[in-house]
Amino acid sequence: MLNPTEIKSIIASGEGYNAEFKVSIPNKIKEITEEVCAFANASGGVVLIGVDDANNIKGIIIDNAKRSAIQNSINEISPVLKCDFNIVEVDGKYIAVIEVPSGQNKPYVLSGAIYVRQGPNSQKLTTVEEMRDFFQQADKIYFDDAICKEANIEDDIAKENINTFRFEAGLVNVTSDEQLFTNLKLITNDGQLKNGTVLFFGSNPEKFFEKAVIRCVAFDGIDKRYIIDDKVMTGTLYQQYQKTMIWLKSKLNVRYDIEGEGGKPRKELWEIPETAFKETIINSLAHRDYYDKGARITIEVFDDRVEISNPGGLVSAVPRSEFGKRSASRNPLIFGLFERMRLVEQIGSGITRIRDVMNDEGLTPPEFNIDGMFTVTLRRPFDFEKWVEKWVDKLTENRIDILKNIHKNSRISIRELSDVLGLSLSAIDKNLLFLKELGLLERMNGAKGGYWIIHFKLP
Repeated sequence: MLNPTEIKSIIASGEGYNAEFKVSIPNKIKEITEEVCAFANASGGVVLIGVDDANNIKGIIIDNAKRSAIQNSINEISPVLKCDFNIVEVDGKYIAVIEVPSGQNKPYVLSGAIYVRQGPNSQKLTTVEEMRDFFQQADKIYFDDAICKEANIEDDIAKENINTFRFEAGLVNVTSDEQLFTNLKLITNDGQLKNGTVLFFGSNPEKFFEKAVIRCVAFDGIDKRYIIDDKVMTGTLYQQYQKTMIWLKSKLNVRYDIEGEGGKPRKELWEIPETAFKETIINSLAHRDYYDKGARITIEVFDDRVEISNPGGLVSAVPRSEFGKRSASRNPLIFGLFERMRLVEQIGSGITRIRDVMNDEGLTPPEFNIDGMFTVTLRRPFDFEKWVEKWVDKLTENRIDILKNIHKNSRISIRELSDVLGLSLSAIDKNLLFLKELGLLERMNGAKGGYWIIHFKLP
C-alpha cells in the first residue's frame, strides 16, 4: 500500500505512462476500469482519484456504494486481476488509490476489448492483428519493459543522464532518484533495470544493445556510390538525438535571421525545417523495433534528399487508413519518457506536423514507406534553374516547361498543365510518360490528391 509521502511524490511527477489522475469519479465508472486494464497490459501503474490534471490534490469522498461499483467494474477484467484499492489521507484530504500490477497473464480484456498504455494515454485494441506488435509471442512484453539482466543501477546508470532528464522534464529536486525510478516504473519490484531504462539513462547503452545506435551517412550525389562522411551516434537515446541534429546541421544549408527583435538571439533557418527532423528522429527512437538486433536507425544525406529509416514498419495496431492520424508505440516506456521531456506531444500528431512544416516552406511533401523498414524521405530544395539548363539540349521545350511548372507546384494536375501550356491532355500524358520513363518524374499517391516528385538526375 502506498503511503502519503509516496503518493505526493507520484503527484509531483505528474501523469504519464504509469500514473493516471482523476479529479472525480466519472459518470461512466468503466472509464476507470479501462485505465486499470491498460496498466495491467503494460508495466503497471496507479490511478489516483481526487487529483486534477494540474497535479493539485482536490480530495474526494467515496461512499461504500461507489467503492463497490468501482471494485465490481474492475472484477469484469479477464483474467482475474487483483489490485489494491485504498482510501488514503494526504494533506488533510482523501484520495482513492488504485495500485495496478503489471499482469502476469497478459493480455487482459475488458468487455471484449484490450486496453494498453501509450505514453500518458490509454488506447483500445480490438483485433488480433492489433495485438501482434504489442505483445511479443514469447514473453508477452514490450522490449523496453523487459529486464536488462546484465545491467545494474550502481555501475551502468549515469547520474548526469538522470539530471538531464530531470531538467528537461521539469522534475528538478522533486524527489530522490530512487523514488523517481520507482514512480516511473524504470525498475522492477526487486530492483532490476529495464531495457528502456538502460537505453535512456545508461552510461554506455551500446554495451548491452550494440545496434541501438544511429548511423549517419552523407553521400556525394543522389546515389550511394560515393560516401563522404560516415558516423555512428552512440550514448543514451536523447544523446543520440542531440548528436544527430548537430551532424545534420553540419551537412545541410542553414541561414540565419539576424533581424531578431528586442535583442533576441538570431534564428536558425534550416533548408529543411528543423522540426521535421526532430519529429522524425524522435519517432524513430521511440517506435523502432529493438528486437531486431541486426539493424540500426540510419540517416542518409544525398544532394537532393535526406532519408531516415528505422527497423520495423507500421505497427500492426495502426491500420494503413489511420496512418498519420493514430499512433501506437512498440516501446511505451521510452515514448513516455520522451513525452515527459516534451519531445513528443499528442499521440499521432507527429506525421501531420512533418507534413505541415514542409508545406509551409513550399517543399515537396514528405514521403513515407511503411513496409519493412519505416522510411521517411525529405526532399531538399534544389537549384532548379541550373539543373534544368543541363537538360535543354536533351529535352523538348514542352517537356522543359512541364518540369518547370511541376517544380513551381508539385500538386499541379494534368488538366492544369494542359491549360497553362496550351497542349492537349493526350499530349501532356505522352510527355509525362516520357519523363517518367527517363526517371526524371514520379507520381506519388495516385492521380487524385497526389503530387509529383522531380528526380534531379544529370543527363
